[in-house]
Amino acid sequence: MTRYRESVRSLLKERILDAAYERVTAEGWDRLKMTRIATTAGVSRQTVYTEYGSKAAIGQALVMREVERFLTGIQDQLLAHPGDMRAAITAAIGYTLRTAADNPLLKAILTSSRGGDEDLLTHLTTRSEPLLDTAIGMLTAYTAEVWAEIDAHSRELAVEAVVRLTVSHLVQPVLPPDLSAERIAEITMRIAHA
Repeated sequence: MTRYRESVRSLLKERILDAAYERVTAEGWDRLKMTRIATTAGVSRQTVYTEYGSKAAIGQALVMREVERFLTGIQDQLLAHPGDMRAAITAAIGYTLRTAADNPLLKAILTSSRGGDEDLLTHLTTRSEPLLDTAIGMLTAYTAEVWAEIDAHSRELAVEAVVRLTVSHLVQPVLPPDLSAERIAEITMRIAHA
């Protein structure tokens, strides 16, 4: 019975997140209200509070769910270039930056910050530890396998640099995605082989 309850609760949490995603992408983070999430999800406001506790917790969950989706695509890009680390890194960063440019949630995050409400943006900037830890963990495991000849410290520095630089380019793009990807890959390769 416990497994059934866990499944139902997981589905409920996803439904609430789907509703929050819909509201944020349509109206922005600053206009998001727990009541509106509840109405869209077809649950009570108390259920939303019971499952997430606060608007900030919903924001964190939304960001982390998008991170997991991005990481799946990044993994696909890395695996599509076996034996050529530079190409793998360039493809993964390029995928991330191109996909982010069209991502409704990321657009809502960046747009809402221009309006003065930076709560959701902080999940990409000042409160980004969960995002960074997840991305760094996945890439650390990947590079340990494919970059075994590179010493662990250099791999660690390269992974942290690629993640932080990519997030920086997500939040404040200055170049076209493919050019940014090539430049970040160059920096990463130089760090790894220093």
